[in-house]
Amino acid sequence: MRQFLVPASVVCYLLILFFCLDSLNSFCFVSLVPIVPIKTYSNAEADKDKILSDNKNKSGIYKWTNLINGKQYIGSSNNLKRRFMEYFNENYLLKNKSMYICNSLIKHGYSNFSLTILKYCSPDKCLEIEAYYLQSLNPEYNIAKYPTAPMSGRTHSEESKIIISEAKKGEKHPNFNKPRYEGSGRPSQTIEVTDIKNNITTSYDSIGAAARALNINQSSISMFFKNNQQNPYKGRYTFKKL
Repeated sequence: MRQFLVPASVVCYLLILFFCLDSLNSFCFVSLVPIVPIKTYSNAEADKDKILSDNKNKSGIYKWTNLINGKQYIGSSNNLKRRFMEYFNENYLLKNKSMYICNSLIKHGYSNFSLTILKYCSPDKCLEIEAYYLQSLNPEYNIAKYPTAPMSGRTHSEESKIIISEAKKGEKHPNFNKPRYEGSGRPSQTIEVTDIKNNITTSYDSIGAAARALNINQSSISMFFKNNQQNPYKGRYTFKKL
């Protein structure tokens, strides 16, 4: 019985071809899987309170959609409520106007945006799952198409651990992936400020940020909480920890 020897080069070619076809099939299969969101808020402005209450103590992937031009932004966060509070903070948007999504929210207004929760997941899975949605949906407002890519022009990916730890400072920052601190080693405290004179309520990610915005001493707000003060500060402002 004669034996036929197959050249090594042919074997290598067949193996490479098999690998490529297998990878292509896997890619096509994943691409064809429909993306079914958890929930969608059709009007971000009208649904603000529900957005914040529904996503308390939750982490996951979200998507902003501009209802005027259809452009999208995808991000992730290990604290969705806090992330969304930043988006609903006009001072935060103004400070980050260089980011497409922030600039667009200022230009078109919350009522012209819908907010979708694509998936809830554990914090350690946020980046991995966000990367899948970035590749699948190719959102126009995201400059970086992978969560660990350079952060120029990108928020969030509040939406990623990079943004959560040090907003827009990138993974080379010495505090990358470490919790932010304010003052003598104390964690920053998100607060809500109500201007009773103008009937305006604004959220800030720290006491210091609120003090700077109001042009008052940070210690004044701290004492307000320490003394459990009931009367408005200077007869105008009330503060609430979130």
